[in-house]
Amino acid sequence: MESIEFFQEARKLMPGGVSSPVRAIRPYPFYTREASGSRIRTVDGEELIDCCMAYGPLLLGHSHPAIRAAIEAQLEKGWLYGTPTPLEPEYASLLVRDHPGLEMIRFVSSGSEATMAAIRLARGFSGKNEIVKVEGGFHGAHDGVLVQAGSGATTLGIPDSAGVLPEVAARTRQVPYNDLDALEDLLSRNSDIAAFILEPVMGNIGPILPEKGYLTGVREITRAHDVLLIFDEVITGYRVGIGGAQVRFGVIPDITTLGKVIGGGLPIGAFGGRREIMEMVAPAGPVYNAGTFSGNPLSLAAGKAMVEWLHVNRGIYRMLEEKTEVIAEAAAGARCGAMVTLGSMFKFFFRRTPPRDYVEAKECDTAAFRDFWEKMLRQGIFLPPSQFETNFLSAAHSDQDIDAICTAYRACLSK
Repeated sequence: MESIEFFQEARKLMPGGVSSPVRAIRPYPFYTREASGSRIRTVDGEELIDCCMAYGPLLLGHSHPAIRAAIEAQLEKGWLYGTPTPLEPEYASLLVRDHPGLEMIRFVSSGSEATMAAIRLARGFSGKNEIVKVEGGFHGAHDGVLVQAGSGATTLGIPDSAGVLPEVAARTRQVPYNDLDALEDLLSRNSDIAAFILEPVMGNIGPILPEKGYLTGVREITRAHDVLLIFDEVITGYRVGIGGAQVRFGVIPDITTLGKVIGGGLPIGAFGGRREIMEMVAPAGPVYNAGTFSGNPLSLAAGKAMVEWLHVNRGIYRMLEEKTEVIAEAAAGARCGAMVTLGSMFKFFFRRTPPRDYVEAKECDTAAFRDFWEKMLRQGIFLPPSQFETNFLSAAHSDQDIDAICTAYRACLSK
């Protein structure tokens, strides 16, 4: 069967024919048969250089040998127990060691679950009711944060979701990214704010980078107003370096959420923070959190193998940064937009200058992006199919891959 046939069948069985809205490529998505390294191979016989990397988790590429070996070794022992396993404290100790904002951690099953639990914890610890998020910031698919969300919600032009109660949304305040004055003004007028949650680097509509002093200012303002600071590092965790954005930018949050990369390609999430905060989580405290698959041994084995590999091969970060810089140079001559890079994250925005917040990102020419995306796909390069999603490289992308990506950028941006 070809992709169009799979999609026709899927539409009868699944809403929109997909399991996540961002995969709903028009007129129909291609279906992947297999993937390895930097390449995915479709049921239609095409081989594509993958710059989506499953939207970020695959820092080492598809089916990396070290991660595959860890998964296979765990499969021999079983893959779900419903009991604690040695992998939990072993992996937890690695994550706590690498992140200055973590003293204790709880494993969950997704990034969305991690942010949902982190917000509940912030309310439970502080005794306050409201939260603040960044306009356009995406923190998963749960009700309290589906207010002008980024990611697929922005692509579809639906800043809110049907089914979210107005009284729930009313508890979520918003401020523009890179705007310290707006944050200070809001916190100075409202004493019922439990936490400010933000991606330190906006990844689900970007990357949009923090301006100099922004994150430091956020930390100072939240501390001055006794508001907990939550860094959503589901994308940036291990993606921008060991220790994530909090190490890269030298700003320590009260609570951190992780996901994507820390699972080595398998489902996972985690939230953690200062000991006094985390000891509020059940069974140690009154803030409830539980899950059948939380801390499942397959995901922990894959994630632990990935983190251990990164510690042995720290030079991979500099290598990836150099490769994204090469891609940026290839796009530098284009007059139709601007390239933004950070580590292995990159994106060409179809606006004259890089956006600094959600409003500016929404000014991008999405029709021009769509035309560009289709041309890149015909050149054998798979980018995330949205102007509002970050592109990713992996350790598996070779110099030959980068040459091919650069050639495609030059060709597709010049037309």
